[in-house]
Amino acid sequence: MTLFPLESRPILQTQIHITNYNNACDYILHWLSINKYGYIVAANVHVVMSGYWSADYQKILDQALLVTPDGMPLVWGLRILGIQKQTRVYGPDLMLACCQRCELMGIPIFLYGSTISTLDKLQKNLISTFPKLIVAGMLSPPFHPLSAQEEDLLCQKIIASGAKIVFVGLGCPKQEQWMSRQQGKLDAILLGVGAAFRFHAHEVTQAPRWVMSLGLEWFYRFLMEPRRLWKRYLINNPAFLLLFTKQLLVRKFLPWRS
Repeated sequence: MTLFPLESRPILQTQIHITNYNNACDYILHWLSINKYGYIVAANVHVVMSGYWSADYQKILDQALLVTPDGMPLVWGLRILGIQKQTRVYGPDLMLACCQRCELMGIPIFLYGSTISTLDKLQKNLISTFPKLIVAGMLSPPFHPLSAQEEDLLCQKIIASGAKIVFVGLGCPKQEQWMSRQQGKLDAILLGVGAAFRFHAHEVTQAPRWVMSLGLEWFYRFLMEPRRLWKRYLINNPAFLLLFTKQLLVRKFLPWRS
């Protein structure tokens, strides 16, 4: 296993790592081999803008082991910043890539988030795709804010399972906040995968790949769930475009400030 240096570029206030699926999986296995634990963020415009609006959330992003370019606007941003061969590292696909490695290496995984019904379907579909995958456990946490005691009890169940990779499907920013709070508690790599649970449970359809390649997945998802997603896309997307344009102008005309 050859590890390429883990470099990054800033998009607004967030360092986005230059990586791909193989490289990301290699690093996950490497960190596990040296008992280095933490969390991974699959970043899209919503994640970057959440960090821009909230200093506390930005601190969480800054402390991640790895922040991948989950959304095409971030891929394009990295290319504009000089990483011309950068490709997308999409959370749902990264989850499957990790499961494939875990099946080969006998590494147990854990599923945390969503509903019991979704988790049951997700586990069934994962085992169908990866027959030797060890799903050490799964938990659907209560939807109300957890007390410290409740969170510790759930954390103890994950520890007891022996899982080394925990997939977290709570959505942004909740999943990143939860992963950050588990720092130092779980001897595992935590990977926030957002809507991947519902996608891989076949409850929600993913955008066609050609739509994704055009950077229009946000519009597809908006059409599917307009009431839930209108604010995320109709406010964050234009704001991101303006702020990233400003970043590029500062980089070009005032390089000492970039």
